[in-house]
Amino acid sequence: MARPRSDDRRAAITAAAMRIIAAQGLGAAATAAIAKEARVSNGSLFTYFDTKADLLNQLYLELKAEMGAAALGGLPAADDRAQMLHLWSRWMRWATTNPQKRRALARLQVSDEITASTHEAASRSMAGMGKVLERSRANGPMRDAPAALVFALCNGLAEATIDYVIGDPDHADEHTQAGFDALWRMMG
Repeated sequence: MARPRSDDRRAAITAAAMRIIAAQGLGAAATAAIAKEARVSNGSLFTYFDTKADLLNQLYLELKAEMGAAALGGLPAADDRAQMLHLWSRWMRWATTNPQKRRALARLQVSDEITASTHEAASRSMAGMGKVLERSRANGPMRDAPAALVFALCNGLAEATIDYVIGDPDHADEHTQAGFDALWRMMG
């Protein structure tokens, strides 16, 4: 029987950490619990990550990159509104089809374990989304507002829309469109 590759073990460990954080919060994400969930020994977890903080920072980066890639995938060469609608719809789809990842990402976002350099790296991985948002607001009512405020408002509207879609999945497309319409009135 072939031994698992180290990349496979790292992926198993980050997936285990994501599941525990999503289900029980960061407080329950002890390295022993993560190792048990990943089916590796607690000591071998530190073969793949120097510290628990390194593991959490890696997981955060992976989740942000996955979300950004999902939102930007297949971005059409179209006008700003069409690109923003594409990004919005795919962001909603990623978040509603990956509730554990979304929950873990939200918990990691506010964790003191996530370093400033990791937040900066995550921002760089989301640069494509930022460019679409910047172009979308360039001539709209939010053009002079600080970018960080605009991004926070967009995120708040997205979170509210995602929660609503999850609560009423039979009308997901309608709720996604209503959220986008509100976003576009603010941005475009």
